[in-house]
Amino acid sequence: MSRDARAPHFVRSFERGLAVIRAFDAEHPARTLSEVARACDLTRAAARRLLLTLADLGYVHSDGRHFRLAPRVLELGYAYLSGLELPNLAQPHLVQLAELAGESAALCLLDGDAVVPVAAARPRRVMAATIAVGARFPAYGTAVGRVLLADLTQPGLCHADVTRRQECALLEGDPEAGVSTLAAPVRDRSGRVVAGVSLAMHSGRTSTVAARRDLLPHLLAAVARIEVDLRITDPAPDAPPGTATRR
Repeated sequence: MSRDARAPHFVRSFERGLAVIRAFDAEHPARTLSEVARACDLTRAAARRLLLTLADLGYVHSDGRHFRLAPRVLELGYAYLSGLELPNLAQPHLVQLAELAGESAALCLLDGDAVVPVAAARPRRVMAATIAVGARFPAYGTAVGRVLLADLTQPGLCHADVTRRQECALLEGDPEAGVSTLAAPVRDRSGRVVAGVSLAMHSGRTSTVAARRDLLPHLLAAVARIEVDLRITDPAPDAPPGTATRR
């Protein structure tokens, strides 16, 4: 958001504090004061005040030179996840899907131009791909992102027509990542896509043909079970807010 577009209520210091938290990720789990200042486009003095405030609040740890996020930062994400019924509803079906398919499964939501796993399960096999809940991936670069984008009616999404017709997407991974993904949408009682379920597979172990033949039926069956449970707990159009229905 540009400075000119910000509303009068906008609190710049809060924005900066969130930027400092986001400066830490899988590639940068630890940063020095100078690195945080550069990543957030802050002065060293401003970055220091924000880091020390976060440390006082228990969200950041420091060894005297490097700063790291503290476990307490998970509270921020958990507050969101705990308010969602869908991840808890889908979790047992993801566990079953992961075991039947022998691959990692995840439930993902669309957040702007990114997809975010909000629930995941791994099979017992040691070499299964890892899906991190809360991670963000570009929607256009993932199979689950494409099935979520396919439900949108915005201009410029013509490339998703095939995905919409097929009700699934298979995206072969790049040689470096070595992971392919297969995904299908989850729809509510009105037919609106509310999430996507994906399977992450090591590319060298499963071919495209084998994935569609052997894994797609398990994926679609899991999605169907999630949709049934979602309709049971989702209020009917004429029901009072907060009322669950059973059919």
